[in-house]
Amino acid sequence: MLERVLELLGPALTGSEPVVVDANLGLGGHSEALLAAYPSLHLIGIDRDPFAIDFSTRRLSPYADRITLVHASSGDLTEVLARAGRTTVNGALFDLGVSSPQLDEAERGFAYSYDAPLDMRMDTDQELTAEQVVNTYSATELIRILRDYGEERFAPRVAGLIIKERAKEAITSTKRLADIVREAIPAATRRTGGNPAKRTFQALRIEVNAELSALEAALPAALDALVLGGRVVVLSYHSLEDRLTKQALTARTRDTSPPGLPVPLPAHQPRFRLLTRGAELPSEEELARNPRAASARLRAAERIRVDD
Repeated sequence: MLERVLELLGPALTGSEPVVVDANLGLGGHSEALLAAYPSLHLIGIDRDPFAIDFSTRRLSPYADRITLVHASSGDLTEVLARAGRTTVNGALFDLGVSSPQLDEAERGFAYSYDAPLDMRMDTDQELTAEQVVNTYSATELIRILRDYGEERFAPRVAGLIIKERAKEAITSTKRLADIVREAIPAATRRTGGNPAKRTFQALRIEVNAELSALEAALPAALDALVLGGRVVVLSYHSLEDRLTKQALTARTRDTSPPGLPVPLPAHQPRFRLLTRGAELPSEEELARNPRAASARLRAAERIRVDD
């Protein structure tokens, strides 16, 4: 949804030296388009994947004097901005989820369509892997993440079979885990809804990379850093991300004055306004070009008040 992202962020980037933070840099496609469109823009890009930082450093080399790329979690956004000497920004972009190279490189262990080591780390320097989660978490912990992060209604069955199978031999490959999940899901359910391992793999990826807690920290921090007229755009790819985004934006865009007052209290007036009606979906044309965009949901907001 590149064109829509540019359209939404554009009005906030008309000043002399605007700053945008791309909190999930990935391959740098959005960043490249923003830098090309706004010659005075400075971009701060954050990503926890070293490959993404290396790739984007090369891709964005024509704009080297206007970029600051940082290997970090988006959850560290406040600290990243502080180290960059920025207390405010004009725009913030969150392109959440897993990137194409992470899915396409079998050895990363993100996809159930490849037989690969159970890894799933976005930051390859961190210790926790999906293999450790699958082989060391208790049944209670596995059920929790499968339910909370995968919305898997058969979480107890899946967790129970994982516990049983890992007692025979450690579960170390994506194929074996996918086979275990398939066996745990009732046959009638397996006939619909795609690969039955999808929800389990999503849950493990979110747990390994602490994705939701990073978003819970990063999005409010970005909103706090926006100047008057500054804008935020969030692209999410599953209901959990979209729900957190909706909640964060709704909290900033509603009047919190006590009910029944004849005049709204200034201190309780909204600091932001929504720029999208609900979550926007990709166009049919974009889906034809990029089927992976099918799950994308876009929300955006603009700062309309600053605290005195």
